[in-house]
Amino acid sequence: MSPRRSEPGIPRRIGLAVVAAAILFVSFAFAAFAAFAAFASETDGSSSSPDDALRREAERGPVRVELVVRPAQPVIGDVIEVELEVRAEAGVEVLMPEFGEALGRFEIVDFAPGERLDPEGRAIARQKYRLQPGRSGAQSIPPLRVEFVDRRDGYPAAPEGEDAYEILTERIALEVAPILAADAPLELRPARADLGPRRESLGPWWAWALAAFLVVAATAPFAWRAFLAAGARRRQRSAYEVARSELDALLAGGLPSAGTMDAFYVKLSLLVRTYLEDRFGLRSPELTTQEFLTEMGRSPDLARSHQQLLREFLEQADLVKFAGHRPSAEAVRESIAAAQRFLEETRDQVRSEALGASPAGEGGDD
Repeated sequence: MSPRRSEPGIPRRIGLAVVAAAILFVSFAFAAFAAFAAFASETDGSSSSPDDALRREAERGPVRVELVVRPAQPVIGDVIEVELEVRAEAGVEVLMPEFGEALGRFEIVDFAPGERLDPEGRAIARQKYRLQPGRSGAQSIPPLRVEFVDRRDGYPAAPEGEDAYEILTERIALEVAPILAADAPLELRPARADLGPRRESLGPWWAWALAAFLVVAATAPFAWRAFLAAGARRRQRSAYEVARSELDALLAGGLPSAGTMDAFYVKLSLLVRTYLEDRFGLRSPELTTQEFLTEMGRSPDLARSHQQLLREFLEQADLVKFAGHRPSAEAVRESIAAAQRFLEETRDQVRSEALGASPAGEGGDD
């Protein structure tokens, strides 16, 4: 008896069944994924369904304004979208509100302006805000102002006496709900029981008193030494006395001759410049005359009469030192008198500053 042969169509039918099952499974998975994506897009906090929105419209002449706020019932923590769309006829210039204008106390998370033309040539301007409320309760989107200028032939560009037409949107009231439910208990309870009074861990008072005494004892010698040094500095000769003694020593030899004129004016101008640096803090000796005059003009301590006196004195000294000028005996006496006058007129100022005060009228115009 020969073995029974299997029907040749059975494997083929099994393969077709497997392929059909696979196609059905893939179709089901694709449909499930599409449904999940649609659900996620509808429940996403950044966008809401068209019905969950507040809309306000306004129209004036060739311009139509639409304001959309979503969601209509936000919860604290939600991002509120505010979209302003303005449609204008061709030839009408639209002026959109400035960034952040009239948005109340909302925090601006994002801002996206845009503008395009529709197939009929009308301009469509759009501003989209994403706002974050700072608190729950009654809130509102204040009116937004849109301006436009009508540049079409045969139409007035703006109302008489004004620069542009104006459209104000309506105020949109919002009620931002809190996260807690209305019937949620408001009593706060600690996670753990009372820990009791805090223990004193800083040590007894006498330890702190002893530490303070040791600190004072350690720093007292340095403080006393600094006090004595300050007193010694105050007892040193003032800038006026140094300059006066150098001037007297320079004048002890009489008026300079033609051969010693350069050296005389160098010493005379140097002692005046050194006095200025010691007395008024002006970086005088290392600066050129022009640099020093500029620095002197910024000083609030020198009256304008003193500044003019120093200017004339230093310019005369430069002529002698650098230009080979030989002044007359009368001109030399005038230079010496200018140096003496400047020292004497600022002498009281030096003394009063040593006592911690400045003389009346110092730094003013004479």
